[in-house]
Amino acid sequence: MTNTLTGWHAALQLDYQKNSEKTDVAHTHNGPLRVLKSLYPEGSAICHTVLVHPPGGLVGGDRIDIRLTAHPYSHALVTTPGATRFYRTEKGLAAQELKAKICRHARLEWLPLETIAYNQCQGLNKICFEIEDGGELIAWDITALGLPTAALPFEQGQLQQHMEVKDIWLERGLIDANDHRLMSGPLGLANHRCTSTLVFATGTDMTRDRRNFALSLARDVANRQSGEVLAGVTSPHARIVVLRALSPLVEPTQTLFRAVWAAWRNGLWEIESKPPRIWAM
Repeated sequence: MTNTLTGWHAALQLDYQKNSEKTDVAHTHNGPLRVLKSLYPEGSAICHTVLVHPPGGLVGGDRIDIRLTAHPYSHALVTTPGATRFYRTEKGLAAQELKAKICRHARLEWLPLETIAYNQCQGLNKICFEIEDGGELIAWDITALGLPTAALPFEQGQLQQHMEVKDIWLERGLIDANDHRLMSGPLGLANHRCTSTLVFATGTDMTRDRRNFALSLARDVANRQSGEVLAGVTSPHARIVVLRALSPLVEPTQTLFRAVWAAWRNGLWEIESKPPRIWAM
């Protein structure tokens, strides 16, 4: 870990291996980012990993790098106990980057709590996945712009977002608090302050029936949710289904995404949903 004029740098490497019937995880870290716990509430085949960043947030010059490999036939679920926070900064970019590789017939569930862009932040949140043949992924990115209920609106600053499944799909954009057409316009965020994406992606083409099943599962759940969430689900490629949502606050989208995650898990993987214990705290 270094503390220089350019900020803090923290790095974490996670490697999941299937040994007999158990998914084991090996990890190394540098700086204030580490594994809090690895748990097996569903049995030894699925490793639940809780990541923690004790400083609690990032300012200009800070950087978090996460490298993750789910080796063949392993199954990992990764989450966090708290939000990732991009705080106000006077100069310099604060960045968090994940690069994850899902190997043959492995499964990864990337389910962190939300990212919060505080007023006057300068942040980059970059998430990149690579999926080999037979590998599968469920992942979300939930972003809150300010804290409206605490009277802390996002009025200045920028957040760069990048979410990618290599060779399949890319979503990238710049949220600028001064871009009023984006923040308030009917073709932008329409004054919503939570913007989010949930994906189910595979390393090989899904059959038409499986894609349609994934789409119908998400639509059925979304149609039962409260009117606070604007949501739509599409399949822009034979290897991915994408659910996007807007809401005034985090909680309605979080409820929707957890319900769709549970439906996809049960319907596509035939695994009963087992929410991480940390979510109930």
